[in-house]
Amino acid sequence: MEGPLQDPYASVAVHAPRPRAQAGRAARIALLVVALVASVGLGALVVAPRLGAPVPSSVVVVRPSPALVIAIRDLARLETTEVHVEKVVDLADRQSRLFGLVQATDALLLVAVGHVTIGVDLARIGEGDIAMDPETGVARLTLPAPEVFSTRLDEGETYVYTRSTSLLARRNEQLEARARKEATAAIEKAALEGDVMARAKAQAERQITALATQLGAKRVEIRWREVGGGGG
Repeated sequence: MEGPLQDPYASVAVHAPRPRAQAGRAARIALLVVALVASVGLGALVVAPRLGAPVPSSVVVVRPSPALVIAIRDLARLETTEVHVEKVVDLADRQSRLFGLVQATDALLLVAVGHVTIGVDLARIGEGDIAMDPETGVARLTLPAPEVFSTRLDEGETYVYTRSTSLLARRNEQLEARARKEATAAIEKAALEGDVMARAKAQAERQITALATQLGAKRVEIRWREVGGGGG
């Protein structure tokens, strides 16, 4: 004989919490939610001003002002010669390590290409340096000696060929800049050797003679002032 039918939901009814237990659990959950909301709310009060308020930005204001020309100087430079020089600079920074027991080296090899411009500064010609004989048409000029106007490296052609730093050496970040400075000085010195200045004088004489002839001089005599001599 079969036993009585069991309610399929009986197990649920048996294990379900009693009303008093439900009330206690609901109260604990409510307190937990209130505490959580309070803590989140407090955090919101602290964080919200930083999150909600716009971040102040730094604004640089440039006030327009009139440009003042402090000084204007007319330059009358006659560029006569440009010298192209190639130079290899081998530079090393020798460092002492481990109380002088070990010598470390940071070295580079720079291939430098530069240009030196040489000419005559006509602004240094004084009133007594120019004379014109109206009867014979002979112009006599005394010119300052040629000088170096500029020395510059060709950045497109100048490059570091090798750079080596030994194990214990400290890399010298100023080494390349020092090599470029050395290259510039060496290029200018090389440009002044030989007959460069003589060629610069000859070119200046040709150009000034052609100009004076166009202005009416029949003959032009040019003398050169000694280096360091005073001008007008």
